[in-house]
Amino acid sequence: MTLPLALQAAALQWRDQGRAGMVVEVQSHQGSVPREAGTRMLVAADAVLGTIGGGHLELQAIERARELLAQGQGGEQRLALGPSLGQCCGGALVLSYQPLAQSAPETWSLPAPRFLLDLYGAGHVGRAIVRLLAGIDCRVRWLDERESELPAEPLPPHITPLCSEGLPHELTATPAGAGVLILTHSHDLDLALTEAALARADLPWVGLIGSATKRARFLHRLESKGLRPEQLARLCCPIGLPGIAGKEPEVIAVAVVAQLLQLSSTGDLNGHL
Repeated sequence: MTLPLALQAAALQWRDQGRAGMVVEVQSHQGSVPREAGTRMLVAADAVLGTIGGGHLELQAIERARELLAQGQGGEQRLALGPSLGQCCGGALVLSYQPLAQSAPETWSLPAPRFLLDLYGAGHVGRAIVRLLAGIDCRVRWLDERESELPAEPLPPHITPLCSEGLPHELTATPAGAGVLILTHSHDLDLALTEAALARADLPWVGLIGSATKRARFLHRLESKGLRPEQLARLCCPIGLPGIAGKEPEVIAVAVVAQLLQLSSTGDLNGHL
C-alpha cells in the first residue's frame, strides 16, 4: 500500500482503532533521492505501510521509527545517501517521525493524481484495467449499467464504482480535463457515450475499444449527427500504446494504462480535481 489516498485511509483507521504507529515523512531533500518531500509511510511494531524509497535508507528509517515508537516520542533525522547507506543517489534528505496519535491524517496534503478517468464498462478488459489502476495514483469513476458486473468486494479509495441505467447522462459529471475510456458490452451504448463525450470540448481524450473498422463506422455515424472534425479528432480508437500487440484483456490493459500514463506525463490529461 503506497498510494497517498490509501495510506491516509489506513492512518485514519489505525488511529481510530488506537493502534500505535509512527508517521515517517520526507520533510525536505537535496540532490537525487528516491522519493520527494511529502512522501510518507506508516510504521508499527509489526507492520509497514507505504515506502519512502526502499533500500538501506528505508531499513534505517524503519528501525529508527520503531525505536522512537517504543520510547513514545518523535523526532527528525538527516541522512546522506552516500556510501555509508549503500545507496549511490548522491543526495540527502530530512525525515520526520511523528507518533500517529499526535498526527492528523485528515489534514495531510496529498499530491495531485496523475490523471482523472471515467471508465465505462466492467467486462474482462475493464476489470483488467482496474486491476492495474489499483496501484496508480489516479482518480477513477468506473461505470456500468449492469450491477452484477461491478465487483462486490471493496475497491481502493481512488476507484469509485457506479451502476447507472443512464450512462451517457453521467458524462455531465465528468471533471474537465479528465479522460474518458469506453469499452461497454454494447456498440449502441459505445456510440452514445462517444457522442456525448466528444460533444464536451473540455474532455481532451476519448478512448474507444475496437478496431480501425469500428473507428471508421463510428466516425461516419458521428459526422452524420453533426459532430465537427475538431471534435472527432479527439477520438482514440483503437486504444493502447502503439507497438504492444495482443488481444488478451491483460495485454490490452497494460497498453491502455501505459497510454494514460504517457498522456498524463505530457500534460494531455489533467490530474487536478
